[in-house]
Amino acid sequence: MKGLSVLFVAVLLVAARGGFSLVESDKQALLDFVNNLRHLRSLNWNEEVSVCMNWTGVGCSEDGSRVVALRLPGVGFHGPIPANTIGRLSALQILSLRSNGISGNFPLDFVNLKNLSYLYLQFNNFSGPLPLDFSVWKNLTSVNLSNNRFNGSIPFSVSGLSKLTSLNLANNSISGQIPDLNLPSLQFLNLSYNNLTGTVPNSLQRFPGSVFVGNNVSYVVSSSPVSLPQHPIPKSKNPGKLSEKVLLGIVVGVSVVGALGFGFLLLVCCLRRQHEEAFLGKLEKGDMSPEKAVSRSQDANNRLVFFEGSNYVFDLEDLLRASAEVLGKGTFGMTYKAILEDAITVVVKRLKEVGVGKKEFEQQMELVGNIKHENVVELRAYYYSKDEKLIVSDYFTQGSVAEMLHGKTGENRAPLDWETRLRIAIGAARGIARVHGETGGKLVHGNIKSSNIFLNSKQYGCISDVGLSAIMSSLAPPVARAAGYRAPEVVDTRKAAHPSDVYSFGVLLLELLTGKSPVHTTSGDEIIHLVRWVHSVVREEWTAEVFDVKLLKIPDIEEEMVEMLQIALSCVVRMPDQRPKMPEVVKMIEGVRRNDHLENRKSSENGASRLSPSLIEAECS
Repeated sequence: MKGLSVLFVAVLLVAARGGFSLVESDKQALLDFVNNLRHLRSLNWNEEVSVCMNWTGVGCSEDGSRVVALRLPGVGFHGPIPANTIGRLSALQILSLRSNGISGNFPLDFVNLKNLSYLYLQFNNFSGPLPLDFSVWKNLTSVNLSNNRFNGSIPFSVSGLSKLTSLNLANNSISGQIPDLNLPSLQFLNLSYNNLTGTVPNSLQRFPGSVFVGNNVSYVVSSSPVSLPQHPIPKSKNPGKLSEKVLLGIVVGVSVVGALGFGFLLLVCCLRRQHEEAFLGKLEKGDMSPEKAVSRSQDANNRLVFFEGSNYVFDLEDLLRASAEVLGKGTFGMTYKAILEDAITVVVKRLKEVGVGKKEFEQQMELVGNIKHENVVELRAYYYSKDEKLIVSDYFTQGSVAEMLHGKTGENRAPLDWETRLRIAIGAARGIARVHGETGGKLVHGNIKSSNIFLNSKQYGCISDVGLSAIMSSLAPPVARAAGYRAPEVVDTRKAAHPSDVYSFGVLLLELLTGKSPVHTTSGDEIIHLVRWVHSVVREEWTAEVFDVKLLKIPDIEEEMVEMLQIALSCVVRMPDQRPKMPEVVKMIEGVRRNDHLENRKSSENGASRLSPSLIEAECS
């Protein structure tokens, strides 16, 4: 047995070394690529740091053993892709090099990218024929090679891509007949403005005529060919610029889509009306810094700004093409969910009633963007112009704590158990304490509520909307949904401070304990304020009535719930100077579960609560 154990350890060591060598090999391939291709924007690709943790545009597998995504749009690459560089990234699944100045033929060594699923090379200067054998990329799901100078014909091998859902070859010089592409999964197709001839095959006649416009092709209807308009258009000299006609078409398309994301897409259309620079090289080098990556700008002053550590970069073109839906209207503006072209999902908040100028706005964004903590939702990017202010952050699939507590339960959403609620409280407390420790204690959250709390990868609370209250106009009307979280002094002065954050967090704790909203109505339409209600129940010595009935079925947690209730009540005292500071609150909450083995605690729906009246009186008197 001892010999087997030694052998097992040896196998693990070999496997670990193999994983290390693979990711290091990928790292060297990336360095060879970027060092041998002229580019106009600096990248934070430091050889001394992990390729998987800090390199802009690089994504790795979950175990960190391989590079699986490379997204470098608008970097200003010029020239052909160096041979034997990207082709060595054999685990690559996503490749986006769009909106650059890359020239030359389609790279031959891309045939080594057997796992490739998403390929975006649009708005470059590629030329020559398309790859003859697309069957080497059996996992291809989305391909965009539009707005290049590709010629030759469309390879019939494309018909073998059974997973392909999107194909865009528009604005090239592709000629010949359209092959019969029997692709049942294909949902999006664009072959417009090429030199194609003949008739549209039966397998593609389900797509509208606009897909084929600008070619010399026709439909066959009732045995009579119907020609499609050709209207060839000149190739754009500015790959980042959309014409007025295209913008008009987008607006018309949005009107067809309906309510989902209408405001968001209309917003982006308005932003895109300004002329863009073709490449970042037209910007002064002084505009660049290693701390942030700047997308192609709308002008010299207004641009989408990314923070260091973001593993992906995108610009307003991505948002324009994204499918979007409204997540909700919050205290500071409307929030949208946007799904980008390579299946990345982000949250875009459109701020309203901003009460500071550009300099103050950017300073606050830089301050918030530099916070790196597992319990603080990281700010990924921001945009500022006279008419629009946007912030971009990650999307959390589980939704907010408000949704978890008050949303409808069903097959995909079970009631929150005590373990999860305790993790939420611990994580949120740690996140707020971290915010309060920034810049010598000058930073305030100002908008703590359950709809701004999410679960991180470790299933602990994670706070969002950090520091936005400081840049919002004090004249903005208060939002009713946030009223129940506001400390008494904020209701009067509308100026948040650390003690008011503590009060709001105390309300969140009461929300977790009771399962009730901070302001809610009874069946008789009576408006109930949670803090007042809890105080009245405790005064009447009916403390057991405070707790969520879903929690009362779980055994052996009564002491923890009572202790958490005591912490919450200390946070919501009326006088600000009598409330504990957040580092103290963190210690108190962490002390509720002294053994800190949350993962090992089992909840039982059949158990009965054993709340002791004497214990309640002793803890809450």
